[in-house]
Amino acid sequence: MNLVECILTALRSLSQNKVRSFLTTLGVIIGVMSVILLVALGEAAQKYVENEFAGMGSNIILISPGKQETTSSMIVVNAGSYRKLTTENAREIKRKAFGVKGVSGNVLGTAQLRYGNLERNCLMLGVMEDLAEIRQLHMQQGRFISAEDVDKNTKVCIIGQEVKKALFGDKPALHERISVNRMKHVIIGVMEQKGMMMGINLDDLVLVPLPSGQEMFYGGENTLFEIIASARSPEDIKPAVASIREILKAAHDYSEDFTVNDQDGLLGSFSKIFDMLRFMLAGIAGISLVVGGIGIMNIMLVSVRERIREVGVRKAVGAKRRDIGLQFLIEAVVLSVLGGTTGIAIAWLGTLILRLMYPSLPVAISMWSVITAFVFSFTVGVFFGVYPAVKASGVDPVEALRYE
Repeated sequence: MNLVECILTALRSLSQNKVRSFLTTLGVIIGVMSVILLVALGEAAQKYVENEFAGMGSNIILISPGKQETTSSMIVVNAGSYRKLTTENAREIKRKAFGVKGVSGNVLGTAQLRYGNLERNCLMLGVMEDLAEIRQLHMQQGRFISAEDVDKNTKVCIIGQEVKKALFGDKPALHERISVNRMKHVIIGVMEQKGMMMGINLDDLVLVPLPSGQEMFYGGENTLFEIIASARSPEDIKPAVASIREILKAAHDYSEDFTVNDQDGLLGSFSKIFDMLRFMLAGIAGISLVVGGIGIMNIMLVSVRERIREVGVRKAVGAKRRDIGLQFLIEAVVLSVLGGTTGIAIAWLGTLILRLMYPSLPVAISMWSVITAFVFSFTVGVFFGVYPAVKASGVDPVEALRYE
């Protein structure tokens, strides 16, 4: 009996109990579908974060006050006391740091905007002139904050699209005066629509020159929330980080009471988290495959018992133990492979539905996850089909023919 005949016989046998065959493969279907979908979601989330970082600018370097260390529980803490970052630190980095093309000291807070009888609460940033180039901010109308605005503390501001619609509707906003935390500012620019990025709505935002922001949030004290810089090229990032670290250490009496992070380092941390999450989810889904395999073995043992007379007849007419064992093993593998194939199809359909429901999430099935899930389902069929096959091949034909 050749392999093709064995497969056809297995399919005929399984088709006689369609409902039972379907229920047997259900565990494998769910397992394969879960593995592929969960891996696809993990990869989509990682790609989404990478795209978000790319949209915020390239070759970014972030400098924050305080030495941040990571504990074993992945909690970031500030170690010891530290000096504040200042505007002079930002300007010195721009003058002296190797490979740096732009630097901006920033302050961050919330602002209450008022224009006539209309009010709007939104996020506010006090920034320097290089932020537009660093964060790739483009103006729909007007201009960005200039170095002169920062030096002279000119009371000007940039607003996002949602702020513009809330306060002005379809009317022009350029050169209008609005109150920003009870301080009058002239609108000199309206940003292009940017949307959500890393959980921040960049259209619901107002930017003011750095000294104006320091007046609002720090009472005019020369303090920064962070310094953001951009390197000239990806190759300049590491030298720039080292250079910035040396400049700030010299300014802080050679005490490294600050933290310098580059974009690749932040993405690397995210990638490690997503890798662990993806493998953990795939492992959990893999348990479903094992459970499905146990179900296959259980049903095949029942099948051996039900078909014991059939086995006896086949042995009586010349079938060998190898033929009987192979027949039952192939039936177990066919069940598993059918379940795996169906699971792959359902997972593919699931990714299409997810892409329609969440267009911003780049969900796609990776070939390695499909191959891994299919090979695993095939292995499950072989592994859990061996014992029933051995059991069937060992049936005594005389006892089988007398079995009722």
